[in-house]
Amino acid sequence: METSFTLTYRDHIEALKDDLDFEEQGDTIFLQHLDDEARLLWAFHRPSGSHPIQVGDPNTDVAIMAFNHSRLGALERFTRINPKVISDPDLRNHIRNRSRMLFRALVDNDFSELLEVLAFAPVFIDQACDQMINGRIWNEHYASPLRASQFLVLANAHINEKLIQGVLRRLKPFKTYTFDEAKALLSELVIQEQKLHLKIKEHYADEFEMWIATEKLHPLQIIVLRKQIAHLKEPHV
Repeated sequence: METSFTLTYRDHIEALKDDLDFEEQGDTIFLQHLDDEARLLWAFHRPSGSHPIQVGDPNTDVAIMAFNHSRLGALERFTRINPKVISDPDLRNHIRNRSRMLFRALVDNDFSELLEVLAFAPVFIDQACDQMINGRIWNEHYASPLRASQFLVLANAHINEKLIQGVLRRLKPFKTYTFDEAKALLSELVIQEQKLHLKIKEHYADEFEMWIATEKLHPLQIIVLRKQIAHLKEPHV
């Protein structure tokens, strides 16, 4: 592609900028343009972020530009992107900064979309683990014990103490539970016991033991609760 053609596309975009229907005109002209360079420029200049279809553009340069300039949520962005970008380490490196930001948001949520993204593109597990360890907690959208367990299974090859603590920090703080909520949680954990990761069960067993020690409970209540806690400490058969 000669530079003169690139400038022509750029000039065309500049000429449309003052029109009220700038984006609509640009989509009509450039979204399906036969020239990769035209689609690349539009992915960068489109006012509301790149168009969703551009993220999956057959040209990887266009797809990368669109991914980085998209306003789609993380799950849709990862599932739409040209598969070559995910499978090629060199191409994948071009979306690393943006994907790091996306995983920061995924980790700081309830893990539902995080697990979907990793199931679709497990190659990003290193970035997920990095954000799990180093990312701040901004929201109060906590992971469930089951989803936290599922993440640890996916991250099995990366597990260390820092990662485990990163996951535990994203469970709802036990001190925020009411008495009835804590009892309901324990019953739910017992039902799910076979699906829970060992580290998650150990965490809750310790939390419930400390909870019993601080609550003024009837001796019979303590017996019932400790029987349930014992289920969390039993090894898988």
